[in-house]
Amino acid sequence: MKTVVVFVYLLMELAGSPVAAQWLTLQTPGIPRTPDGRPNLSAPAPTQAAKPDLTGLWRISAVGYTNQVTSDLSADDIDPLATALFNQRQDNLFRDDPAAFRCLPAGPPLFYGPMNLVRIVQTPTVIVVLYEELVYRQIFMDGRALPKNPNPSFMGYSVGRWDGDTLVVESTGFNDTTWLDYGGHPHSEALEMTERIRRTDFGTLQIDVRIEDPTYYKRTWTVPARGRLAADTEMLEYVCNENEKDQAHMVWSVSDARKLGVKVAPEVLEQYVGTYAFSPRDTMKIHVTRSGNTLFMDVGGKDRKELVPMSDSRFVTYVPIEFRPDRVIFHLGTGDTTAMKEK
Repeated sequence: MKTVVVFVYLLMELAGSPVAAQWLTLQTPGIPRTPDGRPNLSAPAPTQAAKPDLTGLWRISAVGYTNQVTSDLSADDIDPLATALFNQRQDNLFRDDPAAFRCLPAGPPLFYGPMNLVRIVQTPTVIVVLYEELVYRQIFMDGRALPKNPNPSFMGYSVGRWDGDTLVVESTGFNDTTWLDYGGHPHSEALEMTERIRRTDFGTLQIDVRIEDPTYYKRTWTVPARGRLAADTEMLEYVCNENEKDQAHMVWSVSDARKLGVKVAPEVLEQYVGTYAFSPRDTMKIHVTRSGNTLFMDVGGKDRKELVPMSDSRFVTYVPIEFRPDRVIFHLGTGDTTAMKEK
């Protein structure tokens, strides 16, 4: 399940377990290193045919937009039908997510997610992007035009060109099965995306993704993303349908929790207010705040959500959560993961 950022971190932890047979600790050959042997990710970006070479294994994420891609839009910018679909998917705890529960491709290129490693392979005529989910994407660099009446597909159709040191990728022809983010914002078959990708140094990709979908959104907007080279590791195969056990248990909703009518005393709620992190090194912070008799949670300062109480310590938002004096526990379909409260 990859519905929210907490899922991402859980799976990152699992993927980080050293398994020599899977090359997870093998030193990446051919990359610059500091005198102590560490990857020198601030070294100059490599080139290929006088252009930046994007080839490499990357972890790419759009921090703050992964669950709420419309963070920079106003309510008036979003068609009411899109808002209704989004609210329905939120209330149902995302059990209609086609990627998480139906095991279909996640779709539009923005959705790398901070968990996923992607491998970019650059050639003069095509750039290939390989995903851990055993799907791929092709960006054609041979001068062809986008198809005028494409058969809609999960990954769409992409053509690229160089604008100085920036790769410009235009994509269209997406089907409307997938979501625009893990939170459940929809898109139509009219969706068009333009990515501008720069490799600013050996270890960094700067990405801006312009989204245009006049069916559901009244203006275009741009989402910033960032890629960090994943050195000295490898991708792990991820097959969603290999052991999928979540959907059968997804029968609860936020509305059901509200019907319980649980009230928690403000002094109890205040005990949970604070900042939480999955590890001391984690820069992505979870903030819990209180307004009157209601708790709210956000991730990295974005996507603020109400926590609906089920008891004095149990609440529901994206997933069921439980507060302890020094931590918050996320009860996921695949197991529990914990974020510790910072002092």
